[in-house]
Amino acid sequence: MDIPHDWFVGFSKSFGLFYLIALSIGITIYAFWPSLGNRFDKAAKSILDDEDGPARGEGFDPEDEPCR
Repeated sequence: MDIPHDWFVGFSKSFGLFYLIALSIGITIYAFWPSLGNRFDKAAKSILDDEDGPARGEGFDPEDEPCR
């Protein structure tokens, strides 16, 4: 049984197309699912909640800051 190369190319392109369409639809449904809205709102605002000032790690030496 001899299957031509063109058949494999067409099949792989079609499979990839339908796979990406299904994946895109799945991600869109997940993103707009009503019960997940609070989780996404919390994640969007969480970056603004902890803004005390610049991050300073352990071993911070004030003399290492640039002069102003």
